[in-house]
Amino acid sequence: MQKNKAQLTLVALGEIKKSAQVSMGENYLDYYNSSQFFMPIEILNRPKVFIDMQNDVTTLDVALAIREGYRSIEHIKRYTAMGFGTDQGKTGNINGIAVAAEFLDVPLSEVGTTTFRPAYTGVDFGAMAGREVGGFFDPQRYTTIHDSHLEHGAEFEVVGQWYRPWYYPKSGENIHQAVNRECLAVRTSLGMMDASTLGKIDVQGKDAREFLSRVYTNAWVKLAPGSCRYGLMCNEKGMIIDDGVSTCINDNHFIMTTTTGGAASVYSTLEMWLQTEWSDLDVHLSSVTDQFATVAVVGPNARNLMKALCQDVDFERDNFKFMQWRPGTVCGVQARIMRISFSGELAYEINIEANYGRYIWNEIALAGKQWNITPYGTESMHVLRAEKGYIIVGQDTDGSMTPMDVNMNWILAKKKLFSYIGRRSFSISALNSNDRFQLVGLLTKDADVVLPEGSHIINNKGSSIGYVTSSYFSPILRRSIAMAQLKGGLSKMTETVLVKIVQEKQGLKEIPCEVSSSVFYDTEGEKVDGNE
Repeated sequence: MQKNKAQLTLVALGEIKKSAQVSMGENYLDYYNSSQFFMPIEILNRPKVFIDMQNDVTTLDVALAIREGYRSIEHIKRYTAMGFGTDQGKTGNINGIAVAAEFLDVPLSEVGTTTFRPAYTGVDFGAMAGREVGGFFDPQRYTTIHDSHLEHGAEFEVVGQWYRPWYYPKSGENIHQAVNRECLAVRTSLGMMDASTLGKIDVQGKDAREFLSRVYTNAWVKLAPGSCRYGLMCNEKGMIIDDGVSTCINDNHFIMTTTTGGAASVYSTLEMWLQTEWSDLDVHLSSVTDQFATVAVVGPNARNLMKALCQDVDFERDNFKFMQWRPGTVCGVQARIMRISFSGELAYEINIEANYGRYIWNEIALAGKQWNITPYGTESMHVLRAEKGYIIVGQDTDGSMTPMDVNMNWILAKKKLFSYIGRRSFSISALNSNDRFQLVGLLTKDADVVLPEGSHIINNKGSSIGYVTSSYFSPILRRSIAMAQLKGGLSKMTETVLVKIVQEKQGLKEIPCEVSSSVFYDTEGEKVDGNE
């Protein structure tokens, strides 16, 4: 080969741009030849061979890296992006190392390896199905009442790592029969539920009120001690991230509750705001979820039961009103009793030190026998709350829903001195469009048809205009009910829409539904005060 002339192929990122005759100076060629960086034309003219499919790295990319002066395999990796994918070099880089060794004309062992990071082996389909087969490496959290649930034959579901009672089947009952029985017991007499898993955050400091006013969309400055208030929490984009009821213990002390699955993320988010943006506020947060057990007694006879359990609290309707709390002694144990409801029925939540949880649960079950008290699980809880149109954050919302989208404009404070998180975003025109997905109710024309959750609502062209978020059979209404996100839904009341579902062995099917309010039961809210 002439020293003053050589055929080279110009390569850039694995793609041959062109072949050309290039004139080179003596010193330039000597440098390449002596340093073993020169790639003969017979190598560079080879067809492209992919060695890393995720990042489209070819053998010629490795050649180019070496020609540019990169001899270390770690440098070659970074020049080519070889092994930057999820395999972290365990698959693609093995071939890349061999190719580099050939180009450098050294043994493969001399080239060495890149740093392999998890996952070290490919993920097989069996691993993907692992959640449904046996145990797996994830913390298992149990409430202090868990053994009583086992004794009562509860089936469980995992919510935020907590094992929550799903339903309590009696002999021969399937889930639908058990849930119908539990729901009717709550609506007609008395039910009890373990609500210990709800996130609980202790908020203390002289600026606690101001802090809550900033993180919730509604007003908190004037909430009196002894009172509770429902709050909705948004992120900076104005999207709903959590909700719950917070209780005013005194002017400087509040107990915030969050969703079970959102407890950890809400706590870390609040700490982030306190430490990075509002460090001037005198507020201290403590997660106390594990420190308290909570038993909810729910139904028309809840007041009668509470009178039997606790003698040092006045439970009369006018003296212990909805969204208030009282300190009291329940079966000899100091408790905070909150009159709040996630079912729309008269209800009390008894909060005690966690170690007393099972004792109080068993005492409540014993005292409630005269009203046929019935334990109920999360599935019945979902039916009861859906009958009242109460949302589940993360189910009826998906990270792109504002309070206006779920028809909760009433919870947006208009006169706060300090803007709450997300308020500024509500002025964006796109978030105020009437064509956004909005929460509505759906009533199937055939009352016995229960829509599959996730089913799409379609227009006359077959395009999706929404989806079903919650769907159940309501035993008290004796018909199916559903909640859905529908494009421009709040302006489509009483209209008929089609929900497309796939039925096994029957193919696609279109179910006609009437758009309705998302509140299906007790629309005037009278049941929450119980029977007089």
